[in-house]
Parts: sequence; C-alpha cells; structure tokens
Amino acid sequence: MKSPVPSPQSPVPSPPLDAIVIGSGIGGLCTAGLLARYGKRVIVCESHTIAGGAAHSFRRRGFEFDSGPSFYCGLADNQSLNPLKQVLDVLGESLQVIPYDPLGKYHFPEGTVAVYSNTEKYLHEVQQITSEGAKELQQFIERLLGLYDAMKGIPTLALRSDWQVILLLLQRYLPSLGRMLPYLPLVQSSVGNVMDTTVHHPWVRRLIDLECFLLSGLKAHGTIAPEVAFMLGERSRAGVEYPVGGSAAIVNALVRGLSRWGGTLRLGCHVEQILLEAGKVVGVRLKNGEVLNAPIVISNATIWDTYNHLLRPEDLPVAYRQNALKTPTVDSFIHLHLGIRADGLEMTGHHVVVQDSSQDITIPGNTCMISIPSVWDASLAPEGHHVVHAYTLEPYAGWERNDGYAVKKREKAESLYCALERIIPDIRERVVLELIGTPLTHAHYLRRHQGTYGPAIAAGQGMFPSTHTPIQGLYLVGDSTMPGIGVPAVAASGILCANSLVERSQIVELLQAIN
Repeated sequence: MKSPVPSPQSPVPSPPLDAIVIGSGIGGLCTAGLLARYGKRVIVCESHTIAGGAAHSFRRRGFEFDSGPSFYCGLADNQSLNPLKQVLDVLGESLQVIPYDPLGKYHFPEGTVAVYSNTEKYLHEVQQITSEGAKELQQFIERLLGLYDAMKGIPTLALRSDWQVILLLLQRYLPSLGRMLPYLPLVQSSVGNVMDTTVHHPWVRRLIDLECFLLSGLKAHGTIAPEVAFMLGERSRAGVEYPVGGSAAIVNALVRGLSRWGGTLRLGCHVEQILLEAGKVVGVRLKNGEVLNAPIVISNATIWDTYNHLLRPEDLPVAYRQNALKTPTVDSFIHLHLGIRADGLEMTGHHVVVQDSSQDITIPGNTCMISIPSVWDASLAPEGHHVVHAYTLEPYAGWERNDGYAVKKREKAESLYCALERIIPDIRERVVLELIGTPLTHAHYLRRHQGTYGPAIAAGQGMFPSTHTPIQGLYLVGDSTMPGIGVPAVAASGILCANSLVERSQIVELLQAIN
C-alpha cells in the first residue's frame, strides 16, 4: 500500500496552533486548506498511514484502486459549481483530467440505458424504452436545471454556517438572491415531490429513484431537490471527467495546497480524545500520549465516532447527545476490487446494474455499482489489464471476524460477480487479483461507525447535524453534516466550517482574489 501524499510530512508546527483537524478525508482537507489559506496555523491528524479517508487510493501488485468514489463532475471547468473545484482554485491547485461521455450505463432487466452528459442524447436513450416516459423525464430535468441555473450566481465559497451568511449574501449577491426567489419552494423540497408533479411512468420513476439513490443512499422522496439539480447541472453543463491518477490525485492536490499555505498533515497520528476545560476546547490527546493544544478542533470523523469515542459522555448535554446518536445511518457496503486481463474488451468505465425489477433498488445486492477507471487512465493497471471496483449496500449487523468470515465474504461478493457478468460475461476467468471488503473492513480502516457512509436523513424528516456543536471551539465536517454521500457535499461542509471561523471581510477578500 502506498501513500498518496506527494511529499514528506512537515514537522509539527511550534505552538500556538489555531486549529486541529481530526481526519484527512476530503472534508477535513478542504477545511484545513482553507483555514491555512486564511492564515491560520492548522494541523491535520490522520490515524491511517494514507491520507484521503473514504476517498483514499491503494496499490496492490501494480493495480491502483480507488477505495471509494470514482465519479467526478466539473473538476476542470471554471464555471463549475463543484465546491471541490472552488477549494482547489483557492489553494492554487489544478488537476489533469480525462473527459468522457457517456458517463456510464444503467442496466435494468427491461434494458440498458447509456447516460450521456448531453440531455438530448440521454432522453433519446430513454425513448428506446418508453417514448412517453422520456417526455415526462424531460419536464423533470428542465425543472431542476432551472434551480441549478439560479444557484450558479452564489458560489459555495461565499457561504458560511452561521447567521452572518445573510449579511454576506445581501452585501454581494442580492441580484442572485432575486433569481433564486422563484425556486425557493424547491430548495427545501424532495426530488420525489418534483417527480410526482412531472413523472407518472413507473419505469422512469424507478430511473429517478436510482439516480437519487446513487447520490444520497435514499430514493427520490428522501433526497433533497438541490442535490439532484446540482448533479444534473454539473454533468450537462460542466461535464464529467476522471482525474489522472485516480482519487489519489485529488487528495495529493489538497495536501499540496495545505502545505503551500503553511498547514501540516501528520499520518499515523491517532487522536484519542478531544480535551476540554470549563466546557471549551483546549486541544487533543494523541494515542501516544502527546497533547496538541488549540482553541479550535474540527472533527472529520462521523458524528457517532466523534461523540462516542473522541468525547466523554459527560462532555455533551445529555438530550443533545442522545438525539445526535439516534441519527439514522446509510448502510455500509461490500466492495470487490479486481485486477483483470483486458484483452478483447471495449467498454465504458461506469455501470450500474439493477438485478431484479420486483425488488426495491435499496435491497442489499440488488443495485450494484461498477467502475473500471483504467478505461480512461491506463496507468492505474499493468499493461493489458484493468482495475475493477464493484460495490453494493450491505448492513453491518451480523458481521464478525470468526471462522465463517471468509466464506461469508465470498457469498456476499457473489451478487457483484453476477452484476459484473452483465458487463463482462467471462469476468471470472479474467481475474488475476481479488480483494473483498466488508463493513468490518470499512469500520477498521476508515474508523467509521459500523462502516457507514453517513446519515440517512430523508428530505423533510429532519435536518443534518450542523458544523456547530454545543461545545465552544468544537466543529464537525464531512458527510455527517451535509446531505449527500458524495465528494461535493463533504467539500462544501469544509467551506462552510472554515468560512464560519473567519471574519466576513476575509471571505470577501478571498472571493475578490480568485475572481
């Protein structure tokens, strides 16, 4: 396993520190990088020997695997709304990317649909299955693209997570706020509500449910409309690309930006406890007994791990802690990482296979996601080979590292092999390297509560935990704080947190600098 960090770690900066970030996931790195850009003395403490959290990459026998996401939009387009792109711009970093289209294929029992960035080409694909449904889907897309266009006038980089955001928006973005007014009902609405007014064809409704599930882990009625508006807008207006070098390239760029502006990353640096005095944050204690002092600590760990393991129960108000720990979770996953022989294969890199139309798409094993990023970036695999990453939902409950663990792993991976056979019929004969990851794998390597990928809070049924906490000086970032389980959401959480810790004038200066 190789570290994606491009340079040796910096020494621990001499006191005083302004902020400590726990965890080097995308949310943590974006927060730390922005704080460093604002002139704060910041250190990132990462338990693992590899930076990136759920987005880290690892190498086995010449194959470079993304542990998590492989799908990215708007990484190179200057008009993109992608919060990650905005952070990279601010840090002075850029990525070499490979654009591609179609962005993938959805394989239903009823037929296969190629998903194009171009909306007209996408609708043409849907027409092959249902002409009437394609017309309804067009109305649905146009409604949400209107929201995306309205959102374009207010960059995420201008936002913060406290009341001062109102003053900032009124000061700089009053015309854009005016354009948003007709779409305010959509901002708090679920995608399902939009779907109910525009789409009646059952298969197209299932298609929309699938796209929402891929974004949020929830179907249309549980997913907020701005999330899907962002996805549709980015893929149709900014385009879809894969970063050369995989997810590690994104992590590398964020680490370089952090270092450029004076921040520090420490790997193999496990935070054991967040330290408080008189109800205020004063620093952290590491597993090796070392104490780092700072008035601000930002946890990129999940809300469950932060409140269960990094704090003592008595550190939080009882009712607040109990309610926070009751936050429902998205299940974990079974992951299948394969190195395969590529001879004779011609394909696109992303696929989603729905195996049984009579079952709900959220049933573990029924919807399988597949990425083959070496289709675009041949450097990820030895010559003549591909890397394959397939995964599907899998609950944490019932998993134990006992005598039956290896057998259970193989049994659970069978649904992924069946899905892969829709794409590559002779996949089993092509395998030269096989790695199976379970919820226990995620819980161990990513230090995530039950291997979860974040809260499962349905639209209209509760608010995501804020970046703020009841403890003065303690903040949260990452997928515990923003809707959606993708990279844009966690990058946005980092922006909102960092901006909330500086003066409005500093945000304005930064916006003027990049403009």
